[in-house]
Amino acid sequence: MSHKPNLPLTLAICILAASCGQAPAGKDNNTISALKQAVIDGKYMYGHQDDLMYGHYWNANEDNDYTLERSDVLSTAGAYPMVLGLDLGGIELDEDSPYGAGKNLDGNKFDIMLEAAKKHHARGGIVTMSWHLRNPLTGGDAWDVSDTTVVKSILPGGGRHDLFMGWLGKVGDYLEQIKEIPVIFRPWHEHTGGWFWWGAGLCSAEEYNALWVMTYDYLVKDRGLDNLVWAISPNGLQKDFEKWMERYPGDDYVDIIGLDQYEPSHPGMENIEATNAAFIAQMRELLGCMTEIAEEHNKILAVTETGFESLQYENWWTEVLMPALDGFPVSYVLTWRNTSEEGRRDVHYYAPFPGSRSEADFKTFAESEKTLFLN
Repeated sequence: MSHKPNLPLTLAICILAASCGQAPAGKDNNTISALKQAVIDGKYMYGHQDDLMYGHYWNANEDNDYTLERSDVLSTAGAYPMVLGLDLGGIELDEDSPYGAGKNLDGNKFDIMLEAAKKHHARGGIVTMSWHLRNPLTGGDAWDVSDTTVVKSILPGGGRHDLFMGWLGKVGDYLEQIKEIPVIFRPWHEHTGGWFWWGAGLCSAEEYNALWVMTYDYLVKDRGLDNLVWAISPNGLQKDFEKWMERYPGDDYVDIIGLDQYEPSHPGMENIEATNAAFIAQMRELLGCMTEIAEEHNKILAVTETGFESLQYENWWTEVLMPALDGFPVSYVLTWRNTSEEGRRDVHYYAPFPGSRSEADFKTFAESEKTLFLN
C-alpha cells in the first residue's frame, strides 16, 4: 500500500460516518457507535489500565474493596477515565495458579474485576480486556519465547489443542458472567513483535491468523458472546508497513485496529527533549499508516496501549502525547497501569497520582476539548 502519514482528519471522519450503518465483527453497535462518534466530534477517549483495581498508594484487592470508587485518574483529573483496561492473564489456570488462587498476573482478584467492569459500565464507561495467558506448551508465562511451535501446537490437530480449548472455555465462562456488558476484547496483542509466544518469529502469519479465527469462532459462534468488540493491536513497525496486514485475520473478525507504542524510558534520562521529539515523529508516522489501513478496511482506529513510564517529563500530556495524536482519527488512547507494589510504584506508573510531577499538566489534558473523560 502507499504510505500516507497525514490522511486528512475530515476524510477519515467522512469514512467513519459512511460506515456507521455497517455491521462490523462485534454485534454491540452502541460501543462501536460511541467510538465513531468521538472521532466525528474530533475527540478521543482517555483510558487507563487497571484504573479501579489499584493505584500508587492503594489496592482494592488487598482491601477487599468492592465499592471501586478510588482511581488515580479521578484523584488528579477530577473524572474517571472513559476506558477501563483489565487483563485476563491467569484465568486459564486452576487454583494452584502461580499468581494465587482467583487472581490474575497483576494480583487482581477476578471477582473484583467483574465488579469493576460492571461499575464502570454503569457509570457510562467502556471496558476493554487483554489476555496475557501462560505458555500452554512450556508452562512458562506469556513472555516465554523459548519454543517456536506453541501456536502450531494449539491449533486443530496440535498436541496442546485440547488443553488450550479448555483454557479458552474458562475465558468464555468468565466473560459470560458479564454478557450484558459490551467488552472490547483484545487478544493476541503486539503480535508483530517477538516478546510473546504468539509473536512474529514464533509462528507463521497463517498460524497467527488461524489462532485469531479459532478464538473468535469459539467465543462468538460457539459461546454466543456477541457483546465482544474485537480489537487487534500490533506494535509499531519502523519499516515495511505492509507487513502489518500479513497478520490480519480478515475484516469479518475485527472491529478496531489499534496500535501499541510506548515512549522509551529509563532512570536518569538525558536529553529527554530529543526522546520526546522522536516519539512524536514516530507516532505520527505510525498513525499515518494505521489511519490508511483503517480507511481501507472501514475500521475504528485506537491507540490501544501507550505511555511514558514514570512520566519523567512534566508536560508530557500536552506537549508530547497530544501533538503525537493531533489530526488523526483516534477513538481512544489507553495508558498503562500504576502499580501499588512497594519498590516499583515510584517507577512503574503511566498516569499521574496526587503529588506527582505531571499532575497539573494531566488536568489540563483532561480539560481539553479534544479529550473525553467520564464525569
